[in-house]
Formats: sequence, C-alpha cells, structure tokens
Amino acid sequence: MLIDILMTFLSLALILFSCFIFTNAIEWFGKKLNMGQGVVGSIFAAIGTALPETIIPMIAILYYHDPKAKEIGIGAIAGAPFMLGTLAFFVTGFAVIAYAILGKRSFKMNADLNVFSRDLSFFLVIYGVAVLTTFVRDFPVLKGAIAIMLLLSYIVYLKRSFSDECAQCEDLDVLYFTRIFKVKPKLPWIVLQLLLALAGIIFGADTFVKYVEGLSNFLGIAPLILSIIITPIATELPEKLNSVIWVGRQKDTLALGNITGAMVFQSCFPVVFGMLFTSWNLTGITMVTAVIAIFAAALNLTWIKVRKTVNPFALLFGGVLYTVFLMCVFIRF
Repeated sequence: MLIDILMTFLSLALILFSCFIFTNAIEWFGKKLNMGQGVVGSIFAAIGTALPETIIPMIAILYYHDPKAKEIGIGAIAGAPFMLGTLAFFVTGFAVIAYAILGKRSFKMNADLNVFSRDLSFFLVIYGVAVLTTFVRDFPVLKGAIAIMLLLSYIVYLKRSFSDECAQCEDLDVLYFTRIFKVKPKLPWIVLQLLLALAGIIFGADTFVKYVEGLSNFLGIAPLILSIIITPIATELPEKLNSVIWVGRQKDTLALGNITGAMVFQSCFPVVFGMLFTSWNLTGITMVTAVIAIFAAALNLTWIKVRKTVNPFALLFGGVLYTVFLMCVFIRF
C-alpha cells in the first residue's frame, strides 16, 4: 500500500519533469521547421502527449482476451476525449486565473481562435460519427467503412492544419540540452531531447497507471470506473501539465492546441481501433462520457463563435460537466 502511494507520487513527478523538457523541445522543433503555434500545439505536441492513452487501450484489447479487459479498453478510449473536454479545459482555465491573480499574466487569453475553432469543429464531426456508429455496430461492413473514413479524415485535418497561417513560436527559453552539454540548438539535439522527454512521459504515465490500479484494486473500485475515471486522469496528465506550463508563459495557442489537437487525434486512431477490434457497444456510463465530451466541445465552440474570444472562466465550466459525470457514476454505482 505504501509502495503504491510512493510510486504514484514519484511517477507523477517524472511526468511533470518530462513535460517541462517536452514543451521546451517541441517549441524549438517547431521553430526549426518554421511551423506555426497551431501546428506545434495541435499536431506535434498533441500526438506526442496522446501516446500513453493511445497505447493503453490497445494493449488491453489486443493482449487480454478477458471481456473485462475489452471493457476497460473501450472505457479508456471513450474516457480520453471526455477527460480532455472537461477536466483539461477546467485545469487550463483555472491555471490562467491563478497566474493572473499572482500577477504572472493577464486574465485575457491570446489564443488563436482559428486553431481552437478548427480543432473543435473536426472533433465534433469525427467523434460524433464514431459515437453514432455504436447504433450500427451489428453491420460489420458499414462499421469498417466508417472506421476507414475516420482515419482518412485525420489526413484532411493535417492538410487543413498545415495550410492555416498561425504565429510562429517566439520568446523561447534556451534549449535545455544546449545549456547542459554546451552545444548549439541544432535539430539532432532538439530531437534527442524530444525523444527522451516522450520516453519519460510514456514511462511515467505507464507507471502511474500501474500503481494507481494497485490502489484501486485495494480499495475495491470497479474496472469500468477505473478505466473511465482513474486511467484517463493519469494518461491525460501530460496534456494538462503542458497546458499549465504554456499558459504560465502566455502561450495560449500552444496550451489549448495541445488539448484540442489531442481530442481530434483521440477521436480518430484509438476510436477507430476500438471500432475494429471490439463490439463498440457504447452504453451506460461509457455513453454518458461520450455525450458529455461532445457537449463540452460544442459549448466551447459556440462560445468562441459568439463571443470571439476564449475566456478562462468559461473553460471552468468543464469542471461543472465533470462533476455532473461523477454524480451519474455515484448514482449508478
């Protein structure tokens, strides 16, 4: 029990440390490739930090033939976009407010609205179609065709992202490897720091989940609750921590793009995997998470379309939606 608690905190510290290294490296990577903040946040950072929550359900579904493992896999797949659309937005909004109160930045967010709007629009369409596919799951050919369409849609998203103009990364801190090894910030050193940071994030997230699962089993928590609540919180930590770091540096496009880009990525690859290798039967709490994720994205998209701004206090509403979800869980269980 004590070992589980200690290792949980140590793995959390490793994730946090790796996120500091990752955000530093990914900004330099984007600068070297002359990429805008939208691409850096929504694609490079999003894909990198989405790896833990992408790998975990795949392992659960492929290598464990126990029906409970597939249940955990589906729960983790549905739980990832939900956690990003609720808790990650809440943490980001809260971080902006906290930094502003401490005098580190202003309450006003300077995020690129085109990036935020683009990502949420793609997510709503892609994930909405994926969720509706549960109602035609008994038609394998149709389900397979939809899965292929969702994969191809990510190519469309990439093309759109790379073609959109966005401000490039500026005011970069010195590359950490440059400071440590006294070398110039050339691409090989940037890539090496990036890979080491990703390795730390993945290893830390995997270790975190392992020991949190140990604590959950000790406390007698149901597997579905573990997969929908605990595991996504652990695996989504990189996105949350990256966003907290970036809003502290007033790089709001990177902060929000890391979250919304991960939502688009999660709605394609892990979801498609779940559609192809499971019954894709979204019911009960799993369906609730999917509906809330869609509602959260639609709410934020409506806000920026009407208000023409991103407001940290509006992002806090993600916490309200997450609380509603917890109430549904407690009522059911």
